[in-house]
Formats: sequence, structure tokens, C-alpha cells
Amino acid sequence: MRQRMSELRRDPADAGPGLPETTCVGVTLPVPEPLAGELERWRASFGDPMAFLVPPHITLITTTPATDWEWTLEHVRAVAAKQGPFTVTLSGTGSFRPLSPVVFLNVRSGFRECVELHSRLQAGPLERTLEFPFHPHVTVAHDVSEASMDEAAQQLRSFEASFEVRTMGLYEHEHSGLWKLREELSFGENTEDREER
Repeated sequence: MRQRMSELRRDPADAGPGLPETTCVGVTLPVPEPLAGELERWRASFGDPMAFLVPPHITLITTTPATDWEWTLEHVRAVAAKQGPFTVTLSGTGSFRPLSPVVFLNVRSGFRECVELHSRLQAGPLERTLEFPFHPHVTVAHDVSEASMDEAAQQLRSFEASFEVRTMGLYEHEHSGLWKLREELSFGENTEDREER
């Protein structure tokens, strides 16, 4: 069954007091439809088993331990409230090989905004030292054969598409390995206004 991150939203009534004592969170920018569906089909065509399990996205914060949920939520909401919508243009392919078996679409327009968002998010309760420098991208092939990664890089080398980013998602990494959407945050939205609704 096709299971998308967006379908893993937790009902606020079932959320309880917050996250377990220690958990890992992630923050992503979603790629909207119909572009998301197109990229999923491309990723599946390269034999990537995660094609229909992980919707296309730009990762801002990846698998970061969080021990204080209220502080984490307050921090991520504050960053979102100060961010305005912006346009992302995906153009051509790149790869993290040989360090990591990943082929991706480059973020051209919106690169600076993604880096600045990452920098603001990777502070306070989410501050940590990263193993590699942050590089915004959209994955199109991961952990597949070298031939399939070569094909992905070749087939999408002329790919170009743009979309507007208005929200980011805060996810909890579950013990099952799935990511559960805890909150979708709209850019430029006042936290107090959200809590009053």
C-alpha cells in the first residue's frame, strides 16, 4: 500500500503530552503535486524501493535528537513565522557519490533561502554538529545500483521545474523507521494566532 508522509499526520487529540523523553525529529520542505507524483514515478523507474514511501522533499533538518518537545516546537514555529514564501527551481542532477549512494536534483532558485532556513533551525534545541555540510536537494535515486544511479543522473540532467514553498513539516522518527508528521507550519503565520484557532 502506498504510504505517504502526509498521511502519517497525528491527530492532535491523540498526541498526548509530547514526544517520548528522547526522540529524533526532522524538518522538510514538501514538493507539491503534480510535480511530486512525477518525481515519484522517475524515482521508481530507477528501482528505488523508497519511491512511493518517501514523498519528494527538501530536507532542512535530518534525524536530530530532541529531548525537549515544547522547546523544539516553539523553536520551529518561531522560525516558520519569520519566513516568507519563496520559489524553488530544481535544475539538473548532482550526486553525493562516492561518499553516499545518492543522485539528486539541484536546487537552483531558493538555494540561499533553504540554507538560511537550515541555519536558523539548526540552533537551540536542534543544534548539533553535522558530519557533512548542508546541501539542499531533492533525491531521485538512493541506494540503488551504480548503473541505475548513472541512469538517473543522465535521464534527468536537463530536468527543470519550479514551485512555491509556503510550508514546512516537522516530523518525528518512529521506532518502526517511519516518519510521522507532527505539525505542518505555514510561513509567516503568527504562533499565537494558530493556537487561538
